[in-house]
Amino acid sequence: MYVNIDNKPTKVIIKRKPIKNVYFKWLDDDLLVTCNTYTPQFEIEKLIKKNMLGLIKLKKRTPKSDLNENEIYYLGNKFIIEYDGVSKTYIDGNKIISKDIHELNKFLFHQCQVIFTSRLERLKSQFDNLPEFTLKIRKMSTRWGVCNKGSMSITLNSDLIKKDVSLIDYVIIHELCHFKHMNHSLEFWQEVEKYYPYHKMARKMLRESQND
Repeated sequence: MYVNIDNKPTKVIIKRKPIKNVYFKWLDDDLLVTCNTYTPQFEIEKLIKKNMLGLIKLKKRTPKSDLNENEIYYLGNKFIIEYDGVSKTYIDGNKIISKDIHELNKFLFHQCQVIFTSRLERLKSQFDNLPEFTLKIRKMSTRWGVCNKGSMSITLNSDLIKKDVSLIDYVIIHELCHFKHMNHSLEFWQEVEKYYPYHKMARKMLRESQND
């Protein structure tokens, strides 16, 4: 849909998720609205009108995207992608050279396995009385990680490979703490803070980048 913001027709992209609140984010000149699955369009339009001045200010503070289709973030850094139709995927300076997109995705998933496993093993040593569990990796649209005590597993979002290692560590610690507290109670966050004091900042950074 389109609405007038600051006297300009603005495309509104609506992304529905099983969440309670409504979030606004500028994607260059488009407004991304992330809301509950059942939020009606007229309610979104009312919220946009109600928050018009704030949205205009937010747009002025939001830098233009500097990532194009030939670039990718890997461990928090931006790399240029080059396809040569021949090479096994490798990193050369600020470039990732690969045969094609299929081989690039295989490389990235392999790096997820290597890096996530390495960070998990390092962080596990800080915890006492963790149960035996398995690590799973898959792409998820609404969560960075999941702790499942039923299957005794932790699942990490493969998109975390784009993030700085410190954010990967936060998600791992968050899920490990769920083995002790399967909720988001005060006790749970106190447990997280023991291992990751800056968890509020990490949560904010991940939330703001969730729709990138």
